[in-house]
Amino acid sequence: MSVDVLSRPRLAPGCRMNEGSQQPRTLLMPERALRLNGPSLEIVERCDGKHTVQEIIAELQELYAKADPAKVEQDILGYLALLEKERALDFEP
Repeated sequence: MSVDVLSRPRLAPGCRMNEGSQQPRTLLMPERALRLNGPSLEIVERCDGKHTVQEIIAELQELYAKADPAKVEQDILGYLALLEKERALDFEP
């Protein structure tokens, strides 16, 4: 499935981040967990239902300004699609 850049990703029911004071930062999902760091953490922290995919891409292209913007966008879209496939994210219009 292709990710709509105007949609607003949010954590799916039953998924949550561990407490900010706990390290490493972890995405807790039913029956599994995913350790997050670097770009993956930056992406998931912005999946709050307020940011659009387009806004997430723009913010991370700015944050990782030394990287090729097209590569940053491709990586973000791929990661969001993976999280959706794993049922960790829902996308709202």
